[in-house]
Amino acid sequence: MSRSTTFIDQILENRIFSHIIFWIIYLAFSTTLATLNSGQFSAELIKYLVLLPTQLTATYILIYVQVPKFSMKKKYLLFFLSLILLGYIFSAMARFSMVHIAEPLFRKDFVQESLLEILSDVYYLLIVYFPSVYGVAFIFLMIHTLKKRTDAQQQIEILQKEKATNELKFLRAQIQPHFLFNTLNNLYALTLTKSDLAPQVVLKLSEMLDFILYQSNQVTISIEKEIELIQGFIDLESLRYGDILKINFEYKTDNALTKISPLILLPFVENAFKHGAAGNNEDPTIDIQLKVENQRLDFRVFNNKPKGFAEQKENISGGIGTQNLKRQLELNYAGEYNLNVQNSNEEYIVSLTLNLNQ
Repeated sequence: MSRSTTFIDQILENRIFSHIIFWIIYLAFSTTLATLNSGQFSAELIKYLVLLPTQLTATYILIYVQVPKFSMKKKYLLFFLSLILLGYIFSAMARFSMVHIAEPLFRKDFVQESLLEILSDVYYLLIVYFPSVYGVAFIFLMIHTLKKRTDAQQQIEILQKEKATNELKFLRAQIQPHFLFNTLNNLYALTLTKSDLAPQVVLKLSEMLDFILYQSNQVTISIEKEIELIQGFIDLESLRYGDILKINFEYKTDNALTKISPLILLPFVENAFKHGAAGNNEDPTIDIQLKVENQRLDFRVFNNKPKGFAEQKENISGGIGTQNLKRQLELNYAGEYNLNVQNSNEEYIVSLTLNLNQ
């Protein structure tokens, strides 16, 4: 953003300056337009300068008294009565100012109307001076109302973004203890058997926790980082299961720097290990396919199930990880993702497509 744009925004956000600018523009525009018709710039400038105090008074009473005190509170009768009464008073004031202040400065041979004559000529006040006074007041009111609604909408959007951001932070915070709990269970199993793999698990766990705790707080990360996280988790689980697990992870991306919301894919992979490799599975198999092309992510996770597998509650609609994931998808990629689940007695397949071009 340029400095000039920033300066203009600062002026418009300042109520006093923005009001002053409005009235200067109105005065210049009205005077110029009237001059084009009459050819007398000085006379027209005097008229509008003399008329301005009445217009200012009527405008600000309308906006800051009549509308909020009567119209906004649905006291419509009082609003219209006050508008008629003040409209008459300010129209008379405008006519009096014009006849007794402005016209003597550029007219010599004319008969000044008395105050009584001005007050008694209601029709002329209504036809000529009411529009002159309240025309600009209603324009100002429309601009004022539009700005208030715009500001209110912006405030709602800010609050919604803050709410979504806080919810995302909370959801990601849930992943951390969930992941840590599962990994510590795996580590505990290795220590019971006094496995030499336990130190390697601790090292891998340390590397992944560094990412989850310190790097995943960003709004987005590169797909390369997300792939590293998935690979780290696979390596960690592979240390536990050894050669009995058939695991395949293939990935292809046309741009390693493509951005994605962090920790959006890990729960699927974690779920595959929990329901595919864990339990009494004689031939555990997990296949993970990830492809990014033209800002589109295609992600597929397959795992087979143990024989006699009893369906558990934690599937795509349950559990911390998968519930968390669906909510993150809604917050980050609403309308830009497609999630498909194939769940049978023998296998579990999750397919996810994401539009990353946001």
